[in-house]
Amino acid sequence: MIIGVHADAHVVQAGATWKTTLSRIREKLIRDINMHAQSVRVMKLQELTSSFEKQLEGAIAEPVSSLLDAASPDTWSSIRVLLDQEKQVAIEGLAAAMAGFEQTQEEKSSALIGLSEFARSIVEKKAREESAQALIRMKDRFNTVFAHDNESLPRVWGAEHSVRAITRDARSAALKLLAVLAAIQLDSKSPHEGIEVALMTLLNESGGSDIAAESSSERSDVTPGEPSNVLASSKWPGVSPADTLLTPGQCRSLWRHFKAETEYTISQALSAQEASRHGKSWMPPPWAIAAIIILGFNEFMILLRNPIYLPFVLVAFLLGKALYMHLDLSHEFQYGALPGIMSISTKLMPTVMAIFKQLVNAGEEESETSSVSQEQMKLA
Repeated sequence: MIIGVHADAHVVQAGATWKTTLSRIREKLIRDINMHAQSVRVMKLQELTSSFEKQLEGAIAEPVSSLLDAASPDTWSSIRVLLDQEKQVAIEGLAAAMAGFEQTQEEKSSALIGLSEFARSIVEKKAREESAQALIRMKDRFNTVFAHDNESLPRVWGAEHSVRAITRDARSAALKLLAVLAAIQLDSKSPHEGIEVALMTLLNESGGSDIAAESSSERSDVTPGEPSNVLASSKWPGVSPADTLLTPGQCRSLWRHFKAETEYTISQALSAQEASRHGKSWMPPPWAIAAIIILGFNEFMILLRNPIYLPFVLVAFLLGKALYMHLDLSHEFQYGALPGIMSISTKLMPTVMAIFKQLVNAGEEESETSSVSQEQMKLA
């Protein structure tokens, strides 16, 4: 009996140990399953978020680059509308896709906020890329306005154009572009107008106008909010350092480089205009007339003593006039002397041959006409 009792006690103790071991194994298995499920859930959520981020980048990046490249006054308002629309679509899609993952409200809010911040970061990245090329963009905008008329046709500089007024318009367009690229303006209350007004004082100073004479350096009653004083600051009023793309000092430096690199274009336009003005004048300049009178006196006396040279002079004059009309010299020299000479040198011989060919054809037609008239007279 004692042995039997001891045996039963031993069996009971083994059963309790086995039950405890099974409980521990079950708990570890459940814990491992939960950990694996959590890791899979996190991985799937990351893949889902990455998918919506790629979709958001494809919908925002290219349109934002195009809007910043155009740099019109409503660029940032258009970017804000685009960003809000695409962000709303992506957030709604992500929220619907995460519905089956049993997330807490905090996790869901964190994911949606992260997607919203990612959308903003795309715009900021594109804006910084464009601002890094601000000088190139300013020169392109200047050349577009300066070298093309209102119908986007290449401008042919003539006496009717005011180079000074067109230069001012082109520089104004370049400064407006710089105002767009100077700061990130995703807030509807961004001080875009204040930045543009401040930058426009650079145009007034460069133009030497009366406004420039009243710059902040020459007045003692300037206030910190005045546009002329803003450019002397290290930041734009109302713009945080995180949203600043180009500081006022950097904008001043860009403006100096921009003016230096566009002076040649302006001087070329002035030269073309002067050449066009002289090309439309039939009379040579006074100094040329005086030189002809002084240096050509001997030739004039030779003609008086030997009238036989007169037909040759007349032929030379007629040939020169025909060449002038066919070559359109006033048009050829409107872009400068050297381009005009090179263009005429390639057209001279073909034009001379064409003139002689016309003379020969005219002579043949005249002979045929005279022969026909003689035959008609004989028949009569």
